[in-house]
Amino acid sequence: MASERPETAWSLDREIVLTRVLDAPRELVFEAWTKAEHLTAWFCPKGFTTTTRAIDVRVGGAWRFDMVAPDGTLWGNRIVFLQIEAPGLLVFDHGADKDEDPERFRVTLTFDPQSNGKTVMTLRQLHPTKALRDAKIRFGAVEIGNGTMDNLAEHLRRLR
Repeated sequence: MASERPETAWSLDREIVLTRVLDAPRELVFEAWTKAEHLTAWFCPKGFTTTTRAIDVRVGGAWRFDMVAPDGTLWGNRIVFLQIEAPGLLVFDHGADKDEDPERFRVTLTFDPQSNGKTVMTLRQLHPTKALRDAKIRFGAVEIGNGTMDNLAEHLRRLR
Protein backbone atom coordinates (compact mmCIF):
# COMPACT_ATOMS: atom_id res chain seq x y z
CA MET A 1 0.00 0.00 0.00
CA ALA A 2 1.53 3.31 -1.11
CA SER A 3 0.49 5.21 2.03
CA GLU A 4 2.57 2.85 4.18
CA ARG A 5 5.77 3.72 2.31
CA PRO A 6 7.80 6.22 4.38
CA GLU A 7 8.77 8.63 1.58
CA THR A 8 10.23 11.44 3.64
CA ALA A 9 11.72 9.69 6.66
CA TRP A 10 15.49 9.52 6.29
CA SER A 11 16.99 6.22 7.29
CA LEU A 12 20.73 5.63 7.07
CA ASP A 13 20.28 1.95 6.26
CA ARG A 14 18.17 2.82 3.18
CA GLU A 15 20.19 5.66 1.68
CA ILE A 16 23.13 6.20 -0.62
CA VAL A 17 24.86 9.59 -0.39
CA LEU A 18 27.25 11.00 -2.99
CA THR A 19 28.94 14.40 -2.78
CA ARG A 20 30.99 16.26 -5.35
CA VAL A 21 32.65 19.66 -5.53
CA LEU A 22 31.98 21.02 -9.02
CA ASP A 23 33.96 23.83 -10.63
CA ALA A 24 30.90 25.85 -11.64
CA PRO A 25 28.47 28.25 -9.99
CA ARG A 26 25.41 26.61 -8.49
CA GLU A 27 23.05 28.31 -10.97
CA LEU A 28 24.81 26.51 -13.82
CA VAL A 29 24.92 23.19 -11.93
CA PHE A 30 21.19 23.49 -11.18
CA GLU A 31 20.49 24.29 -14.84
CA ALA A 32 22.45 21.18 -15.88
CA TRP A 33 19.95 19.16 -13.80
CA THR A 34 16.81 20.90 -15.08
CA LYS A 35 17.30 21.67 -18.79
CA ALA A 36 16.76 18.93 -21.37
CA GLU A 37 19.66 20.03 -23.55
CA HIS A 38 22.02 19.58 -20.61
CA LEU A 39 20.56 16.39 -19.12
CA THR A 40 20.84 14.33 -22.28
CA ALA A 41 24.50 15.36 -22.63
CA TRP A 42 25.69 13.90 -19.33
CA PHE A 43 23.04 11.98 -17.33
CA CYS A 44 24.04 8.35 -17.93
CA PRO A 45 26.65 5.81 -16.89
CA LYS A 46 29.98 5.87 -18.70
CA GLY A 47 29.67 4.29 -22.15
CA PHE A 48 25.88 4.82 -22.27
CA THR A 49 23.83 7.53 -23.96
CA THR A 50 20.53 9.08 -22.93
CA THR A 51 17.53 9.64 -25.20
CA THR A 52 14.71 11.83 -23.89
CA ARG A 53 11.19 10.74 -24.81
CA ALA A 54 9.37 13.50 -22.90
CA ILE A 55 10.39 16.11 -20.36
CA ASP A 56 8.37 18.51 -18.23
CA VAL A 57 10.53 20.01 -15.47
CA ARG A 58 8.00 21.36 -12.98
CA VAL A 59 6.57 20.08 -9.74
CA GLY A 60 4.44 17.10 -10.76
CA GLY A 61 6.09 16.92 -14.18
CA ALA A 62 8.15 14.01 -15.43
CA TRP A 63 11.22 13.19 -17.47
CA ARG A 64 10.84 9.95 -19.40
CA PHE A 65 14.04 8.75 -21.00
CA ASP A 66 16.01 5.73 -22.12
CA MET A 67 19.54 4.97 -21.07
CA VAL A 68 21.07 3.15 -24.03
CA ALA A 69 23.78 0.60 -23.23
CA PRO A 70 26.76 0.11 -25.54
CA ASP A 71 25.13 -3.11 -26.80
CA GLY A 72 21.92 -1.22 -27.68
CA THR A 73 19.88 -2.38 -24.67
CA LEU A 74 17.35 0.26 -23.62
CA TRP A 75 16.74 0.95 -19.94
CA GLY A 76 13.51 2.94 -19.62
CA ASN A 77 13.58 5.50 -16.80
CA ARG A 78 11.12 7.93 -15.29
CA ILE A 79 11.84 10.85 -13.00
CA VAL A 80 8.91 12.66 -11.39
CA PHE A 81 9.77 16.11 -10.01
CA LEU A 82 8.47 16.70 -6.48
CA GLN A 83 10.23 19.88 -5.33
CA ILE A 84 12.14 22.50 -7.31
CA GLU A 85 13.72 25.43 -5.49
CA ALA A 86 16.18 27.03 -7.90
CA PRO A 87 19.10 27.08 -7.54
CA GLY A 88 19.49 25.22 -4.24
CA LEU A 89 17.23 22.15 -4.09
CA LEU A 90 15.80 19.50 -6.38
CA VAL A 91 13.74 16.50 -5.18
CA PHE A 92 12.42 13.75 -7.44
CA ASP A 93 11.43 10.10 -7.56
CA HIS A 94 13.47 7.95 -9.97
CA GLY A 95 12.62 4.51 -11.22
CA ALA A 96 11.79 2.40 -14.22
CA ASP A 97 9.40 3.90 -16.75
CA LYS A 98 6.33 2.19 -15.38
CA ASP A 99 3.58 3.12 -12.95
CA GLU A 100 3.97 1.95 -9.36
CA ASP A 101 7.59 0.84 -9.70
CA PRO A 102 8.32 -0.90 -6.35
CA GLU A 103 12.04 -0.09 -6.71
CA ARG A 104 11.50 3.64 -7.25
CA PHE A 105 13.68 5.76 -4.97
CA ARG A 106 13.62 9.36 -3.78
CA VAL A 107 16.51 11.65 -4.75
CA THR A 108 17.26 14.88 -2.89
CA LEU A 109 19.89 17.11 -4.46
CA THR A 110 21.31 20.15 -2.71
CA PHE A 111 23.55 22.72 -4.38
CA ASP A 112 25.67 24.75 -1.96
CA PRO A 113 27.66 27.70 -3.35
CA GLN A 114 31.27 28.22 -2.34
CA SER A 115 33.03 31.59 -2.19
CA ASN A 116 35.44 30.44 -4.91
CA GLY A 117 32.68 30.01 -7.52
CA LYS A 118 32.45 26.26 -7.02
CA THR A 119 29.42 24.26 -5.90
CA VAL A 120 29.13 21.41 -3.43
CA MET A 121 26.47 19.07 -4.77
CA THR A 122 25.07 16.42 -2.43
CA LEU A 123 22.90 13.65 -3.87
CA ARG A 124 20.90 11.53 -1.44
CA GLN A 125 19.02 8.46 -2.65
CA LEU A 126 16.41 7.07 -0.26
CA HIS A 127 15.42 3.53 -1.22
CA PRO A 128 12.15 1.89 -0.13
CA THR A 129 13.93 -0.80 1.90
CA LYS A 130 17.40 -1.66 3.15
CA ALA A 131 17.35 -4.78 0.95
CA LEU A 132 16.70 -2.72 -2.19
CA ARG A 133 19.43 -0.23 -1.22
CA ASP A 134 21.86 -3.08 -0.64
CA ALA A 135 20.94 -4.65 -4.00
CA LYS A 136 21.59 -1.31 -5.77
CA ILE A 137 24.99 -1.05 -4.07
CA ARG A 138 25.89 -4.61 -5.18
CA PHE A 139 24.76 -3.69 -8.71
CA GLY A 140 27.24 -0.79 -8.69
CA ALA A 141 25.09 2.24 -7.81
CA VAL A 142 27.94 4.07 -6.07
CA GLU A 143 30.40 3.52 -8.92
CA ILE A 144 27.74 4.33 -11.55
CA GLY A 145 26.72 7.44 -9.61
CA ASN A 146 30.33 8.63 -9.35
CA GLY A 147 30.84 8.00 -13.07
CA THR A 148 27.70 9.97 -13.86
CA MET A 149 28.96 12.84 -11.69
CA ASP A 150 32.24 12.66 -13.64
CA ASN A 151 30.13 13.14 -16.78
CA LEU A 152 28.44 16.16 -15.17
CA ALA A 153 31.80 17.69 -14.17
CA GLU A 154 33.10 17.24 -17.73
CA HIS A 155 29.90 18.74 -19.19
CA LEU A 156 30.26 21.77 -16.92
CA ARG A 157 33.92 22.16 -17.97
CA ARG A 158 32.84 22.22 -21.63
CA LEU A 159 30.24 24.90 -20.87
CA ARG A 160 32.77 27.14 -19.14
